[in-house]
Amino acid sequence: MGGPNARILVVDDERSLQELLAFPLKRDGYEVVSAFDGREALALLREREFDLVVLDLMLPGLDGLEVCRRIRAISEVPIVMLTARGDERDKVTGLELGADDYITKPFSLREFRSRVRAVLRRTRKTLDEPARGVLQRGPLVIDLDRREVTVRGHPVRLTYVEFELLVALAQRPGVALGRSQLLSAIFGTSSYRDPRTIDVHVRHLREKIERDPANPELIETVRRVGYRFRRQAALNET
Repeated sequence: MGGPNARILVVDDERSLQELLAFPLKRDGYEVVSAFDGREALALLREREFDLVVLDLMLPGLDGLEVCRRIRAISEVPIVMLTARGDERDKVTGLELGADDYITKPFSLREFRSRVRAVLRRTRKTLDEPARGVLQRGPLVIDLDRREVTVRGHPVRLTYVEFELLVALAQRPGVALGRSQLLSAIFGTSSYRDPRTIDVHVRHLREKIERDPANPELIETVRRVGYRFRRQAALNET
């Protein structure tokens, strides 16, 4: 799936918000399935395939962060979190647990539809892309078709966003890329997104691919700009 007829799981305990979000999604041609708590959502994910999960953080019983963690243990389905404006720590934690994006309440339905379309569009693009082969950068081997990464011979499991971020940097060794550029490379646009989101994903990516995340050998920070993949690291085993 991925385009119209894509199946979206909306997880929120407020029936009024469920109805509000479902209306524009159904009008756009998507199949919407509702879950009113975390356990129901996890049960549905084990029974059926979904193209996207819209997950509220404030849920009864299992909270959204725990639901996100459990989803990532069984599925790579894209996750968009719904967060309250002041929950900065929860946003960061959610991204580190594997969420792909977040929308801060209150938000407009226009923004919501735009974010959903962007996620599904890039999923569709991934499925439709022609074979791209293997990208090797020093100790890193990135299989672009299988979406698999090995570092020094060891497989590394990355989320969708982490994989796209790594590819965006590794394809341009030595080139400094700004946070907005990276957001556009990953999501197709930087609209509605806090550029600091990139910092969270880079930190998590470093924890997975660097020997010492505190002293990165592969992904450098470029002050006041963003990040770059070290040219020397791309040429040599480190």
